[in-house]
Amino acid sequence: MKKQLLLLAITLITGNFYINAKKPATSEAATTAKQYTTSQTGNLRLSYVGEFHLESHEQPIEIETNIFINQHKKFQTVLGIGGALTDASAETFYKMPASKQKDFLKSYYNPITGIGYSLARTSINSCDFSSDTYTYVENNDSTLKTFNLSHDLKYRIPFIKEAISEAGGKLVLYVSPWSPPAWMKDNNNMLQGGKLLPQYQQAWANYYVKFIREYEKLGIPIWGLSVQNEPMAKQTWESCIFTATEEKNFVKNYLGPTLYKSGMEDKKVIVWDHNRDLMFQRANEILSDKDAAKYIWGTGFHWYEDWKSGFQQFENVQKVNEAFPDKNLMFTEGCIGKFKYNKINDWKHGEHYGESMIHDFNNGTVGWTDWNILLDEKGGPNHVNNFCFAPVHYNTKTGELIYNSEFYYIGHFSKFVKPGAKRISASSSRSYLLTTAFQNTDGKIAVIVMNEHEKKEAFSVWIDGKSIETNLPGRSISTFVID
Repeated sequence: MKKQLLLLAITLITGNFYINAKKPATSEAATTAKQYTTSQTGNLRLSYVGEFHLESHEQPIEIETNIFINQHKKFQTVLGIGGALTDASAETFYKMPASKQKDFLKSYYNPITGIGYSLARTSINSCDFSSDTYTYVENNDSTLKTFNLSHDLKYRIPFIKEAISEAGGKLVLYVSPWSPPAWMKDNNNMLQGGKLLPQYQQAWANYYVKFIREYEKLGIPIWGLSVQNEPMAKQTWESCIFTATEEKNFVKNYLGPTLYKSGMEDKKVIVWDHNRDLMFQRANEILSDKDAAKYIWGTGFHWYEDWKSGFQQFENVQKVNEAFPDKNLMFTEGCIGKFKYNKINDWKHGEHYGESMIHDFNNGTVGWTDWNILLDEKGGPNHVNNFCFAPVHYNTKTGELIYNSEFYYIGHFSKFVKPGAKRISASSSRSYLLTTAFQNTDGKIAVIVMNEHEKKEAFSVWIDGKSIETNLPGRSISTFVID
């Protein structure tokens, strides 16, 4: 047996961010589990805290606290985990010095020294997290002859290319419109809702294809698209209303056939792309129509409406999964709103992410996409003052790069749960210990456990009749990598 001759200490320091991962001693034991923890106290941030040997034990007794894993019960395959590459993120990125840009990209996209993001979203035309309102064509150009990406070439396209490069040359990217051009809508305004005019439905379907084709010409592959961001919200920013029937008919009669005729039948179409509260009704209306459903990959959802109420409606994700098991589920957007800079390090933000990710994956979600990956010290830029939090903020005045709890909580999934992983069965004997688990394509199992209590919690992790005894500090999250 080799003795421990190598200590691998990968420490990436960027502002107040670090990942410190030691390689434990090699062992002849049959099964081991390595624990990585982030906690509110103790300054643990995705930190390696120990290796455990799983040992055979009898049936646990009732008073014990346990996490149970059944690796033989497999569910959905993970597509990826990541965040949105918005105009705001790109503009903020290019305000940083080159050294901080490099560290920032590694922290998110490097699979070894960072948290290994593998999924991304960006907008077609402007959104609220742009510095201005814009489209790619001139007014009334329904032929799209004037289509031009010059706006995106300044910041967003170079930013996306750098993210792809740091991710190893591959990043699953999907695109979403917030609004068609104003002249295509009945309110003649990209803001304040409005609807797509019937006479421009084909031109708008062509617009998606044109956007995808032009991005791919520039070396940015597009995996898929959602039909409309938040189609039931009249916003002060870019927005457009589609009822379930309108979205269904647009996909069935225009968008789906246009993608196929353009040789883009492989592009994955996502419907809804709005909150959990109405997703069951939306999925039933659209996916029950076989002529529309044949073009649709799955249903996207956000968390905003039920998050405001304080009650997450995770069961709606499960109900859609049960009703349409042949379709996929994707969390397409979430962030913490009502930005106040003096609360930028609120630990509850990360906990909200952890809770959502555990429940969404346990209910069948295959991909999970955060909103802006980077914002400035104001929670922007944003052209309608709809400021919010991001996992990472760059203070353009002080030069500080700030990594918040959200970053680490997401990292407990994205760093250890890789594309192609299968979710496996996981259960907790206590309601305040949330858990989910996955088996990666290399056979390694990642078990995520989140402690919502203020106090330290001791528990055992069981798999195949073996267990380890460990603990979690109060207000913390751990990933156990079982080899």
